[in-house]
Amino acid sequence: MSETIAFKPETLAQVHKITARYPAERKKSALIPVLHLAQKEFGGWLQVPVMDYVAELLEIKPIEVYEVATFYSMFNMKPVGKYVLEVCQTGPCMLNGSDEIIQHIKDTLHINAGETSADGLFTLKTVECLGACGYAPMMQLGKFYHEHLTKEKVNEILDLCRQGTLALD
Repeated sequence: MSETIAFKPETLAQVHKITARYPAERKKSALIPVLHLAQKEFGGWLQVPVMDYVAELLEIKPIEVYEVATFYSMFNMKPVGKYVLEVCQTGPCMLNGSDEIIQHIKDTLHINAGETSADGLFTLKTVECLGACGYAPMMQLGKFYHEHLTKEKVNEILDLCRQGTLALD
């Protein structure tokens, strides 16, 4: 990004509202929600200058932002597609076929985990437990869980995404 990094005024107001929840010396407590705002506002991923901007706003060291941003799978460290398919790959999901679901997505979209499809629509991420073990295999897409996945259900989800009719928020 060559332009100056700055939140829109309405987003900056949200940041101030979030940081006001915490004592002044504990601004770092607002880091995760502020990173969510930053990711949403600056193209769906967290470039280093964006993370540096967040660090400046919260009056913390940039490394403190990098540590959090790279730890959690909900934050993207490189550009992603419009639809980020986060497929759980932990024990219960694997026992119920998540490996086959992941392979089906790879074969269908011609991408590997961590990659984005040629049309820019889909990014495949394998993630750790999403806390829906009883509904395995499952994936998160936007704010929604898609559970008891089969290859057919995945195909339906991909088709809805291509049509632009699948809700993410």
